[in-house]
Amino acid sequence: MIQKLVKWTSKENITVTPKSEYTRWYSVASSFLVQLSIGSVYAWSIFVNPLSREIGVVTASAGDWTLMQIIPIFSICAASLGVTTSLFGPWAERAGPRAAALASGLLYSIGLFLSGVGTYYHSLALLYLGYGVFAGMGWGFGYISPVSTLMKWFPDRRGLATGLALTAFGGGAMIAAPLYEFLFNYFFVAPTYLGDVSLVTQEGIRYAMVGDHLSEVVVASANDVASFSGLDLQEGAYLAGTGNTGTAKTFFALSAFYFTTIVSGSALQCIPVEGWQPPHQKLTTSNMAASKQSVHYNEALKTPQFYLIWLTIFGNGLAGVTIISSAKTMMTEIFGPIFPALVYGGLSATFVASLSFGNMMGRLGWSYLSDFTGRKNAYYIFGSGLVVTMGFPVLFEMVAHNPSVYVLIPFSLGSMLLMSFYGGNFSVLPAFLADVFGPKNPGAIHGRMLTAWSAAALVGPFTLSYLRNESYKEAVTKLAHLCDPEKFEMTFGAPLSELQRLLEAKTVTIIKLMEIAPPGTINPTPTLYNSTLHVASLILMLALISCTFIKPVHPKHYLKED
Repeated sequence: MIQKLVKWTSKENITVTPKSEYTRWYSVASSFLVQLSIGSVYAWSIFVNPLSREIGVVTASAGDWTLMQIIPIFSICAASLGVTTSLFGPWAERAGPRAAALASGLLYSIGLFLSGVGTYYHSLALLYLGYGVFAGMGWGFGYISPVSTLMKWFPDRRGLATGLALTAFGGGAMIAAPLYEFLFNYFFVAPTYLGDVSLVTQEGIRYAMVGDHLSEVVVASANDVASFSGLDLQEGAYLAGTGNTGTAKTFFALSAFYFTTIVSGSALQCIPVEGWQPPHQKLTTSNMAASKQSVHYNEALKTPQFYLIWLTIFGNGLAGVTIISSAKTMMTEIFGPIFPALVYGGLSATFVASLSFGNMMGRLGWSYLSDFTGRKNAYYIFGSGLVVTMGFPVLFEMVAHNPSVYVLIPFSLGSMLLMSFYGGNFSVLPAFLADVFGPKNPGAIHGRMLTAWSAAALVGPFTLSYLRNESYKEAVTKLAHLCDPEKFEMTFGAPLSELQRLLEAKTVTIIKLMEIAPPGTINPTPTLYNSTLHVASLILMLALISCTFIKPVHPKHYLKED
C-alpha cells in the first residue's frame, strides 16, 4: 500500500510529455483546490471571538481564554509554515507537487481535528499543537507545492504563474468566512438562562445561587446579546459552563472537508518535462535577461540580497498579517459598540471575506503587473501602504469623537488595499527571487524566504495583542474612575478598589462601564489599536528602505556551470 502511494506521488509518475493531453490549465485547477483549502487560515479571526467565550458562551467568563492566549495560535501556525517551507522546500522540489500536496492534506486535517479536541476539553496546549503546529505544517506544504510547478508550466509569464498559484490561497477566506459562521450558528447551543437573579461577587467573579450552592455566572449586556444576530437571547445572567459555542464541532467538520478537497487537488498535480516551452510562445526579453545565471539555494544565504529581500518581505507582510489575525475582532471592537445592528448583522464576516477578496485580487493583479513594471518597482508600490497604516489612527479618533457610519467606507477600502499589497507581496516574491537568484532553485529559496513571513506573523499579532491589552487596561482604569463609586459597586458587586480583580475575571469591561459612565463620556474602544498601527508604520518604513538597497547578485555566487 505504502509502496503504491509512493509510486503514485513520485515525480517520475507525474511528469507529462509534450504529446500528453494534459495541459497547463489542469495544473492551475488542481492548485486552486489545494490553495483554496489552506487559504482558509486567513479566516482565523472568525475563531477568535467564540474561543474567547467557550465557557461563558454568550460572553467571556473568568476561566475563558484571553486574546493574549488565543491570537498567538495564528502566530505559531505561521512559524510552523516558515520552518516547514525552510526545511522541506528542497524535499518538495525533489519529490514533486503531488507528494507535497498530499502531505499538506494529511497534516492540515490532523491539525484541525486536534484543534477540535483541544477546544472540547478546553486545552490550550492541544490548540497550539493542532492549529499551531500541525495545521501550520500542512499550510507550509500546501503553499509551496504549486509555486515552482506553475513557474515551470508558465516560463513565458513568471509573474502570472505565481499569481495563478497563489490567487486561490488569498481567496480561501472568502469561502471559509461564511462557512465558519454557518457552522458556528448550526452547532450553537445557548447556555442556561437565569434571568434577573441576585448575584454576589467573590474575588472578582460573579456567582448566583443555583439549587443549594453558588455557581459561576456571566452577565450578558445588550451589546453582548446584539452580537448574536438571529438568535433569541436575552440580557441577564447565564450559567457558566452550560451551552456550546459550536467551535469544537466546527473544527471536526472542517477537518473532514479540507482533507477531501486537498487530496482531490493533489491527484491532479503534474509537471512538464524539463525544458518544456508553451507552443508558439517565447520567453520575454526582460525575463531572459534576468534568468541567465542561477545561485544555489545554500549559496543564496551568503548574499546580502537574500537578507534585504527578507527584510522587505517582513516589513510589507507585518501590516497585512496583523489585520488578518484579528480582522473580525477589530471590526466588532472598533465599530460594534457604535453601530451594533450593522456590525453584528453580518458586516464583520463580510469584512473578513472582503479582505480575502483584496488579498486574492492583489496576488493575481500585482504579480501580473510586475511582469511589466518590474519586481522591485512593485515593492515600492506595496510600501505606499504606509499612508493607510498612518491614516487609520486618525480615522479611529474621528470614530471615537464624532461617530459616523460613513467612516466604515474608508476603513474597509483602506483595509482591502492593504490586503492587496499583502497578497502581491507574496505572489510577486517567487518571480522576484527567480530574477535575482536565477530559475534553477526558486522553490528551495522561496521556502527559506518565507521565514520572513513567519517572523512577521509572530511579531505582528503578538504586538497587536500586547499593545491592545495594555491600551484596554488603561482605558478601563480611566473609565472606572470617571464612574460614580456607589453606582460602580452596585453594578459589579465590589468596590472600585477591587478593579484589578474584576478586570482579570472579565467582570468589568469597557462596554459595561460605558453603561454607568457620566453622560457625554467618549467610548475609548475605537482607539485601542492605534499604538499597534504606529508600530506597523515604522516597520513598513524599514521595508521601503531595505528595498532601495537590493542590487543584482555578484557573479562570484553563480553556479559554476552557469
